[in-house]
Amino acid sequence: MPRATIAVSATLLLQALATAASVQTASAQAAAAPQTAAAPSAPPPACTVGVRAGRLVDPVAGKVRSAQALRIGGERVLGVLPDGPAALVGCARVVDLSGATVLPGLIDSHVHMTSDPTIRRYERLGLSIPRLALIGAANAQRTLLAGFTTARNLGSDGYTDVALRDAINAGDVPGPRLVVSGPGIGITGGHCGSNLLAPEFRQTSLGTADGPDEVRKVVRQNIRYGADVIKYCGTGGVFSKGTQPGMQQFTPEEVAALIDEARMHGRKVAVHAHGAAGIKVALRAGVDTVEHVSLIDDEGLELARKYKVYFSMDIYNTEYTQSESKRRGELEEFIRKDQMIAEIQRRNFERALKAGIRMIYGTDAGIYPHGDNARQLAVMVRYGMTPMQAIQSATVNAADALGLAGQVGELSPGAYADLIAVTDDPLADVRALERVSFVMKGGVEQRR
Repeated sequence: MPRATIAVSATLLLQALATAASVQTASAQAAAAPQTAAAPSAPPPACTVGVRAGRLVDPVAGKVRSAQALRIGGERVLGVLPDGPAALVGCARVVDLSGATVLPGLIDSHVHMTSDPTIRRYERLGLSIPRLALIGAANAQRTLLAGFTTARNLGSDGYTDVALRDAINAGDVPGPRLVVSGPGIGITGGHCGSNLLAPEFRQTSLGTADGPDEVRKVVRQNIRYGADVIKYCGTGGVFSKGTQPGMQQFTPEEVAALIDEARMHGRKVAVHAHGAAGIKVALRAGVDTVEHVSLIDDEGLELARKYKVYFSMDIYNTEYTQSESKRRGELEEFIRKDQMIAEIQRRNFERALKAGIRMIYGTDAGIYPHGDNARQLAVMVRYGMTPMQAIQSATVNAADALGLAGQVGELSPGAYADLIAVTDDPLADVRALERVSFVMKGGVEQRR
């Protein structure tokens, strides 16, 4: 055999022996190493409450399902499945709503929780910040018991809505989940300001700002003190002395600065806007929701459709204003302005609906008594919505607009266990939602 071949064969033999020795060593080490048992998989969440629903409204799918069961763990929904003997096995307790229609808790995207419409306008000037906060606590409970488990508060005095939100979250007082703005931002002499007193009192609102720099500063101030959302007044209003609903407030430059500053801090922006010009300035600047929308024009509708902006149109409260305001001494100017735009707003609601604008449920509660929030549903149906569309505006649509999609406004796995029940069928008569018989928030019964 040639010497080169012998050398190669010897080399290969040595490599093979080394590999075998390495394998044996590794095997011995593995055998000697302590064996660690595989970590057990986490047990599934415990079902703390089971709910039997005779009919379950699913606003995500736009359908109603019969004989459903909900498994709830703590404050969240674990699952939804057809009811049956084994559907709720293992649940610590069961709530039987098999004779009722069950829905997700409703959402009012425009309330003033610390306002009481039964208190005369000038009397309100004598109310302290602590007194307003206590009024808010009472109104929050009324709102929750009416079936509204989430609300967006757009405008308050002295950050009372921030304090109320925090008290509810801490369990100090009952109330809905709150998304709050703090003081609304407005121009000197405009809506969202303080115009009732004579000049010598030198009264101004916390949210008053003029010019882009001041606007940015007030946005930062509201965020500093706890605002979840920024609300500004882009036009005059009904319930503000000396302003006209169609009058634009803020220049395009001011609005652009306001929305830019809010975006920098991760906040959505809502605009109070009746007049067409103020609405369009807001839409072009990137606002998220437009409140009231009373005097919208064709160009505004096209911009809203283009940018997929939500409209929140409070088309119920005029009925309270016109029937009760004179009796409780409301200013004639306010009654006249409300009467002037009420029917126009309702017709523009019809136009917006036909144009395919995205709509959410906002009632301006505080202009009428809290707890009557569901009364607007029937008015929305009267002016063109189906009952399911009205329910969707107060559930999935509002949740999306508030940045809470998947958390509220639906009863899907992972969502909060916020639900209500009514005896009658709200798809046949949406006014059934004015008679809520059961309320649960976060897996805890609030009304039964």
